[in-house]
Amino acid sequence: MNTPSYGGPGGGAPAPYVTGDELPALEVRITREQLVRYAGAALDFNPIHWNEKFAKDVGLPDVIAHGMLTMAVAGRVVTDWLGDPARLIDFSARFTRPVVVPNTPEGALVEITGKVADVKDDGIARIDLVVKFDGKTVLGKPQALVRR
Repeated sequence: MNTPSYGGPGGGAPAPYVTGDELPALEVRITREQLVRYAGAALDFNPIHWNEKFAKDVGLPDVIAHGMLTMAVAGRVVTDWLGDPARLIDFSARFTRPVVVPNTPEGALVEITGKVADVKDDGIARIDLVVKFDGKTVLGKPQALVRR
């Protein structure tokens, strides 16, 4: 396992990037309070993100996190590693499974790992992520393109 040097926040990724390097793993908790804050910022007040009864009535197990919030949380593993978020060129993913957020102080634990999957001749690297909740992946094919 190749682990890049990492000097903490702003420490930045090694340059040049090396295929196979692993980014420092990240664990993030998403709480109901965060869902309310995100709803206000994103103007996404869909009741599946705050109303247990409504969420269950439409077939969900409970209130779920906004997909874009989950994606943003996942992207932190890359931007933390880069040190400079302006080096992120592109970030994409498919939403494959919801993050169920219980009404507890702990909320839901999202686990994110990443690895440098490919480096082009121009130094642009593709980072492949794995984003899990409750032991299952929640984003399909999450990838970031980054530059030196």
